Amino acid sequence: MITVMKEEDISRAIARIASEALELNDGTEDLVIVGIRTRGVIVAKRMQEEIRKMEGVTVPMGILDIALQRDDLLSDTCGAVFKGSEIDFDLNGKNVALCDDVMYTGRTVRAAIAALNSLGRAKSVQLYALVDRGHRELPFRADAVGKNVPTSSAEKVVAHFRETDGDEGVYLLKNGEGLPLK
Repeated sequence: MITVMKEEDISRAIARIASEALELNDGTEDLVIVGIRTRGVIVAKRMQEEIRKMEGVTVPMGILDIALQRDDLLSDTCGAVFKGSEIDFDLNGKNVALCDDVMYTGRTVRAAIAALNSLGRAKSVQLYALVDRGHRELPFRADAVGKNVPTSSAEKVVAHFRETDGDEGVYLLKNGEGLPLK
């Protein structure tokens, strides 16, 4: 196991991608943030807080559940559990900052866009990822990335946050390797 980002690295990366979201959207007007359940929600909440610190504005933030949009939903390997989306604002005409922790094949992004489209017609959808590990199977790229981590397809990148995992860091795991138990 290799630690590729520590807590302070994650904080700096999220501050940077929040700043890039403000630049791309010329401020906060019509900007909303949507986190992909589960760890994308943490990235979204932290981006929302960074934007509040920078601009003095609390941008609306919601949670998107993509479980029903997954392309492997009917396979034996899909362990997705639908918990529901929590978006209590109108997406129509908004610039949606879609957040996730680790970008890999692009299949999560495809499912997220399908789920967003079922909720309204956004003016734009931009993607913000804490980590991009490459190996895209679909033609998506993030508008801002906290860190690019080149990997082999046998490796795995895992983001941990205090809120969900009790520790904070981004880890590169070699084939078959797991994180040590705490």
